[in-house]
Amino acid sequence: MGDKSAQKKKLIVETARQVFKEKGFKEVTMKDIVEACDISRGGLYLYFQNTREIFEEVLKLEQEDADDVFEAGISREATPSDVLALFLKEQKKELLNRKHSLNKAVYEYFFENPVPTKDNLLKKQFDAAVYIIEKLIEAGVESGEFYCEDSRGAARNIMYVLEGLKIASETRGISETIVDREIMYVMQGLIAEE
Repeated sequence: MGDKSAQKKKLIVETARQVFKEKGFKEVTMKDIVEACDISRGGLYLYFQNTREIFEEVLKLEQEDADDVFEAGISREATPSDVLALFLKEQKKELLNRKHSLNKAVYEYFFENPVPTKDNLLKKQFDAAVYIIEKLIEAGVESGEFYCEDSRGAARNIMYVLEGLKIASETRGISETIVDREIMYVMQGLIAEE
């Protein structure tokens, strides 16, 4: 794919991301994306055959952007608790910023498009986050910042708490106080007693 073509595809994906954030996954049509991108229908079909393909590219872009934001926030001197706190802070921002979130679209997509476990992007992201948190907890235990007998179990628990908060955010809304309380509870469970 040439440079101009790659730029056009990236523009389509970035524009489509905004459309999916506004409308969810189920309500978005190829026509919506054509209009938002201000391109011809044929121009869109050169790159994508349907909204599912576009959304899958949006999910990849979303993950890359999240990784970049997270990595940019980590200093070389950051302790495991600093890195975990940054991760939880980014999660909090996403939970409280529903209007600019893809969560609704993500859930709609995966309910409509069940995929085998090995190909499930959500599962891969969840497992990768569990692994990273597990390693952070282990490093924190080693440095004396954290106390935890089962770092993998604690990491899974943190991710399940965050997933539950995402669903609550989308279905009934949650306040900053609730998010802070749950994050504090998670962190208190790891803090090593002096």
